[in-house]
Amino acid sequence: MKEVTTSAWFTGSISTDLVICMLLIFAVLLLWVALLLSRVIKLYITEKINPQPFASAAEKAALESLKVVLEPKIKKPSIWEKLMQLKPLEQEKDLMMDHKFDGIAELDNPTPAWFMVLFYGTIIFAFAYMMNYHVLGYGMSQDEEYAAELVQAEEAKIAFLANPANAGMAVNENNIEDNNEPAVLQKGAALYAGRCTPCHGEHGEGIVGPNLTDEYWLHGGTVKEVFKTIKYGVPDKGMVPWEKSLSPQQLSDLTHYVLSLQGTNPAGAKAPQGNKM
Repeated sequence: MKEVTTSAWFTGSISTDLVICMLLIFAVLLLWVALLLSRVIKLYITEKINPQPFASAAEKAALESLKVVLEPKIKKPSIWEKLMQLKPLEQEKDLMMDHKFDGIAELDNPTPAWFMVLFYGTIIFAFAYMMNYHVLGYGMSQDEEYAAELVQAEEAKIAFLANPANAGMAVNENNIEDNNEPAVLQKGAALYAGRCTPCHGEHGEGIVGPNLTDEYWLHGGTVKEVFKTIKYGVPDKGMVPWEKSLSPQQLSDLTHYVLSLQGTNPAGAKAPQGNKM
């Protein structure tokens, strides 16, 4: 076997040797910094005890020329600064106004460009608006727009009602007419059974509500009056309005069924109320 020999400067371990080298380099740097600090301290003590003139005339001239070279150039204002009319702090003394109050001076800052553009833009818009609507008459006024919308709504209503599928939606208390067709009465009976029996009875004899089978009516007994009563209800007497839960066609079917109950004379009918029709 070969004998491994190591130098006196190295330990034989690479990691250990690297650490030692780094510590030596750090020690050298630390020594160099200590020497610099000692020179600075020595210079400071010397100047403190025996201060020397700052510089000669030639040195001052050289220093001024160097200052001009090293002095940062005044940068051009950016687009944002131009838009906002921003001024650097160095120029505040030029913007300061003559009057002061309690030691506080006012700066004569100009109005920002964006505000002036907006201000003059509103003036131009107002002038164009006046010429378009009130001078040249190209645009419609509010009254004219309202009249045009009414005409458009009427045309839309006519087109809507022209569709047979929407014919039932046109029924109201002003145009409803008598209808005793069996299909209509059958639909009305189903609606009556689910909504009216608790107050008016299963056969219209009257319980909490009035009797619907006699000739007396509290709020009118014509087809239009009964439709209106069912639609808007009688809140003062506990009858709810059905216009929000029933369609106009359902209100119409229910009205026709209620009128068909007149004269049926069910057993246990409630005493007449209201005026005779």
